[in-house]
Amino acid sequence: MNKIPSWALLSLAANGLLLLTVSLLLAKGSGSSADWSKSAKLNNEQTLESIKVSPSQLQLGPKHRWNYDQWVAQLGREAKAVAKNPPERLFILAGDSITLWFPPELLPPGKTWLNQGISGETSQGLLKRLKILDETNPETVFVLIGINDLIRGESPETVLENSRLIIRDILWAHPNAQVVVQSILPHSSEDATWERRDRLLAIPNETIREMNSQLKAIAEEENVYFLDLHPLFADANGNLRLELTTDGLHLSRQGYLVWRSAIDLFTQMKLE
Repeated sequence: MNKIPSWALLSLAANGLLLLTVSLLLAKGSGSSADWSKSAKLNNEQTLESIKVSPSQLQLGPKHRWNYDQWVAQLGREAKAVAKNPPERLFILAGDSITLWFPPELLPPGKTWLNQGISGETSQGLLKRLKILDETNPETVFVLIGINDLIRGESPETVLENSRLIIRDILWAHPNAQVVVQSILPHSSEDATWERRDRLLAIPNETIREMNSQLKAIAEEENVYFLDLHPLFADANGNLRLELTTDGLHLSRQGYLVWRSAIDLFTQMKLE
């Protein structure tokens, strides 16, 4: 009988603990976030002080009126502020609207978080704008991207290749950073109420699951981390759980609590 490698056992244990933690979180409901919100709020205040940027400078204004170039310019300004006054522990979130709307008060405390999400972002768009982060010095970069490519009709192969290039670009600019590729989340299929529901229905959740398996393989080949969020958000049919979403695509506060738990536990068990 072949002996199971210790790293494989650790991975299985971590995944099992993560699933258990999130299950307990869902059972308790959103009320369990009180202590997290309090500590994360303090962390955000310390973040603003550490990079010497006033809250008004970080105010994004009427987000729904901003075009893509305005978003990129704003995120560039925030990245420059962090580069000019580097915090001790910089963690970056890179992605689309799902990342963008991560409530700052729910992000794990003890770190400076730089949110680089843009609504409607694609893998190609993220790849092109990574250069605005070149002068920063992140400890860890979390990447979640791909669903908008599929919504726009791009092939899974394009998303996967761009994801590989994103990993390589981050490692080239930040060779000491830990890169965490996160799995693409499912959608709620027939139960979705998003305004472009028909586009979601054209994307089988089975395709997303297959892509995630390939994303994991790419992460292993590029020697970076892979955080599989999919099992935490999928129901028995493989669709996005309704209690974790607002419209079948975007996340509810409870959804962000689940994601926060995943990031927190993953960081403690595999990154620190």
